[in-house]
Amino acid sequence: MTAGGGIPFIRASGDPFAVGRAHGEALAGPLRTFLDDSLARLNKVMPQPVTQDALLPSIAAYRAAVTAALPDQAEEIAGLASGARITEDEAWLLQLRREIMGYRKVPTAGDCTTYARTARDAPVLAQTIDLNGDLDDHIAVLDVARGEAGRRSLVLSFGGLLGYLGLNSDGLAVGLNLVLGGEWRPGVPPYLAIRHLLDTARDVTEALEILRTLPLASSRTLVLCDRDRAVCVEALGDELRTIEDTEVAHTNHFLHPDFVPADEINVFARNSSVRRLKTATAGLGELPPGADPEEHFALLSQTPIRVPDRGDIRAERTVAAVVLLPDRGELHVRPGDPALSRTQVFSL
Repeated sequence: MTAGGGIPFIRASGDPFAVGRAHGEALAGPLRTFLDDSLARLNKVMPQPVTQDALLPSIAAYRAAVTAALPDQAEEIAGLASGARITEDEAWLLQLRREIMGYRKVPTAGDCTTYARTARDAPVLAQTIDLNGDLDDHIAVLDVARGEAGRRSLVLSFGGLLGYLGLNSDGLAVGLNLVLGGEWRPGVPPYLAIRHLLDTARDVTEALEILRTLPLASSRTLVLCDRDRAVCVEALGDELRTIEDTEVAHTNHFLHPDFVPADEINVFARNSSVRRLKTATAGLGELPPGADPEEHFALLSQTPIRVPDRGDIRAERTVAAVVLLPDRGELHVRPGDPALSRTQVFSL
């Protein structure tokens, strides 16, 4: 189950409940520990403490929305609860942590820098993952084959999430960035939407068609890449806007002119976001088309793209960096600070 360096690697197949149960069984101990750690560390990062009982109405509202839109995922979450020997409300809480945190207009040093390059011989999607809560000790990689479609997904996960980012056996890769705007409401959390795209879409074109049908819960940018297309999709409320080129990059401010006026990012965070975007765009432009993953990690480890640990669990920092090679079915990951950790490789 565990790859070198300690990242759990979980293979799961079958119907949704069976996939979830395998995931839960593999991580039963760590998930119980995580839930018992200040309610999945929510009470270490939120300004006001919360209790699970107080969150039950919100959990129920999200659960109803996800079940209506993605019933297979609801079944998989039930399987996760069964396998991990936790309650279904606890399993849903693990999926909803970021939605429960919501967004605050506070200074931040980072919240993911993502870029993608499309090429028939070497498409790549790479990004840092900047989160609060010190979540690098709850990283896992899932190799999922659900149902009879024959498609497999390789997914990076944190703390029981069904999905966060990843790639599938058809050659589609999906990454993401946080952007702040609109009303966050019960719906499909973007992490679950990404997992759904990996399970069901063959390429960027099909992923965009599917994404337009989902009632997303909150604002995000999804970065999609295959052999032919690289696209940033900004989501704000019920609206989507796309930015497409042979190379794309995104950080944490809206880029599409339709959405820029609705951006709720504060000036300090925007300055950080602009600096990281400039560095990533310039760095990608200097990398040759066939750059290997270590060359991408060198870029992701640069300041200001890499956000160091400042010793504050409430502050975002880089908890992992990934390089996805969708045509090769490979997920390369450096857990924790990418400037200090070694690369681990997972393959379909």
